[in-house]
Amino acid sequence: MPVFSSLLPTVISAYGLQTALAAIFVPRANDKFFDLGGALGFLSTTFVSFYYPYIRVKIWDAAKLTPTPLLSTFAPRQILLNLALVAWSTRLGSFLFTRAIVRGGDSRFDELKHQPVGFTACWMLQATWVLTVGLPVYLSNTIPAAVHPPLRTLDYLGAALFAGSWLFEIVADRQKSAWRESKDAKEHNEKFISHGLWGLSRHPNYVGEVGLWTGIWLLSISCLRTPYFPRGTWLLAGASPLVTWFIVRNVSGVPPLEKAGDRKFGDDPKWQEYKRTVPVFWPWGSRG
Repeated sequence: MPVFSSLLPTVISAYGLQTALAAIFVPRANDKFFDLGGALGFLSTTFVSFYYPYIRVKIWDAAKLTPTPLLSTFAPRQILLNLALVAWSTRLGSFLFTRAIVRGGDSRFDELKHQPVGFTACWMLQATWVLTVGLPVYLSNTIPAAVHPPLRTLDYLGAALFAGSWLFEIVADRQKSAWRESKDAKEHNEKFISHGLWGLSRHPNYVGEVGLWTGIWLLSISCLRTPYFPRGTWLLAGASPLVTWFIVRNVSGVPPLEKAGDRKFGDDPKWQEYKRTVPVFWPWGSRG
């Protein structure tokens, strides 16, 4: 289908970048740049998907266009979606990269980074993650701005959900960073953070992550339900928040952190009370 074939340059850029990074860092067993690689993956695929249709028309169709496309060339929805993705990936990528440098690496890869095949697979899985999670944005970039529907209530709802969830994630990250800095400065002796947003959920940063991708998906729906896309494309794009939720809730987010907490503080009554009273994920969800 023409729409999906237009994604090919985006797919190539995603796997190409992660392959290049793996070629550099796998032989060195260096995991400090893994999260930065993910952020760069989102930035590069966003750039390619955003500008490829314009470049294709300019080069292949020999159209007389300005060297650099004006913002008016793109639909408001496209601009919002791409700005959201760029802002999120830049902020989170720099935050995680700085943390990895300070800590000397990523504990998730303490053993795996010494296994070339397994560590390479992680980089390839990261490319797949970049493509799957960013799918609502990449798909929305495949059609001309002129055929994008005008912004509607659902779009504003999606934009608001993204903004609120992104702020939720940022505040959670900053609260934990401030808590850790205070602990390093011997200003308190708390074993784990339990105040602020961390008193509403044991993993509020991940709650924000799922929320913001849900917002991005909602912002893309009006576009993906136009006749230019096969029926059900908007549901396919829903894999973005669903995959995000599944990964952080069941794979590489909550489970290892909960196990690490139980290993460190399992016998501490305060930890047991924290787990008993604060939901593990959704603020309105279960404690287990």
